[in-house]
Amino acid sequence: MKKSLLSLALGGLTIGITEFVMMGILPDIAKNLEISIPVAGHLISAYALGVVIGAPLLVIITRNYPPKKTLLILAMMITAFNSLSIIAPNYEFLFAVRLLSGLPHGAFFGVGAVVASRLADKGKEAQAISVMFAGLTIANLVGVPIGTYIGHHFSWRYTFIIIAIVGSLTVASLYFWMPNVESKAKEAMKTQLLFFKKVEAWLVILITAIGAGGLFCWISYIAPLLTDISGFDGGDVPYIMMLAGLGMVLGNFIGGKLADRYSAEKTIIVLLSVMALDLLLVFFFSSNPYVSLALVFSTGCISFAVAAPIQTLMIQTAVGAEMLASAAIQAAFNTGNALGAFLGGLPLIAGFSYASPNLVGVTMSIFGVLFTIVFLLRKRRVLKLQRI
Repeated sequence: MKKSLLSLALGGLTIGITEFVMMGILPDIAKNLEISIPVAGHLISAYALGVVIGAPLLVIITRNYPPKKTLLILAMMITAFNSLSIIAPNYEFLFAVRLLSGLPHGAFFGVGAVVASRLADKGKEAQAISVMFAGLTIANLVGVPIGTYIGHHFSWRYTFIIIAIVGSLTVASLYFWMPNVESKAKEAMKTQLLFFKKVEAWLVILITAIGAGGLFCWISYIAPLLTDISGFDGGDVPYIMMLAGLGMVLGNFIGGKLADRYSAEKTIIVLLSVMALDLLLVFFFSSNPYVSLALVFSTGCISFAVAAPIQTLMIQTAVGAEMLASAAIQAAFNTGNALGAFLGGLPLIAGFSYASPNLVGVTMSIFGVLFTIVFLLRKRRVLKLQRI
C-alpha cells in the first residue's frame, strides 16, 4: 500500500467521522445547548449545505495550485473548523461552524480521487480511489461508534477533539507522504465549465443523486426499522450499525476491483440492480431479526461498492475538467442524501411502516440503472461514429 494513498484514506477517515458522528451525538448536543432534537438536526443539514457549496467553489478557487498544496489547504480547513466546534458556546455558532466544516468535504474527495487515480498503477485506478474511500467506511465501522460513545458518556466536545487529532494526522501525512503530483488543470476555467453542458455530465450526476441516493432511503430510517420492524432493542442499534460499517469496508474494495476488471458503467449497472433487489428484500424480510442482520451487512456492502465506480466514471468522462467534475460528484452524493431522506420519509408521513422507505429506494436505484444504460448507449454511439 502506497503511503500517499494512506494519507488520502486518513482524510477520508476524518471526513467520515465528521459527517456521520453527528447522528449519534445529536441528543447530547441538544441537551447541552438547551435546544430541541429537531432544531439540533439542522446541524446535519448545515454540513450537507456546506458540502454542496464548497465542492465546486473550492476547486475553482484552488485550480491553479498544485494538487498537494490544495489537499493540504483542504485538510487544514477540515481540522480548523472542527476544532472550533470544541469551543462552540451556542447553537448559532455551532451551526455556522458545521456549515464551514462541510465546505472542504467535496473538494477533498474530488481532488483526492483524481490524485489517487494518477498515483495508481495502470489498470488499478478505481482500486486506488477505493483506498481513499476506505477511510470513510472505516469511520462508520470504528470512528463513529467510538465518537458516539465518548460524546454520550463524557462530552460531545471530546468527540470533536478526536476529529481534530485525526485531522492533524492527515495534514502531517499529506505533507510527508504525498508526492508533488503535476497539475493537469491547463484548461481555462471557462473551458472546464463547458463540460457541464454535456448530457453525459448530467447523466453521471443523476446516476449519483438518484441511483446511489436510494441508499439513504434505507440508512436514514434504519434505527426505527431495526427496533419497530426487526424487534431489536434500541441499545443494540449502534452495534448493528458496526455490522453495516463492516459491509461498507468490504463493498468499497469490491467496487474498485470490479470497475478496474470490467468497466465503470457495467459495474454501476450491476451494483445498482443488486441494490434494488437488496432493498426489496429489506422491505419484505426485515421482520425476521436474523435475516435483518444479514441484510444490514449486505446493504452496507452494496451501497459503498458503487462509490469508486461512479467517481471513476466521472473522471474518465471529464477529460480536462477532472477535479471540478469529481468534486461535483461529491455534491451530487450529498444531494442524494437529502433526496433519499426526504422521499423515503413520504410513505412514513402517509402512515406506512418503517420498512416502506426501502420501496422508494428500490425505485431510485432502478432509475439509476436506466440513467447508466442511457450513458452507456450514448458512449457506444459516439465510439461507433468515431470509427466511421
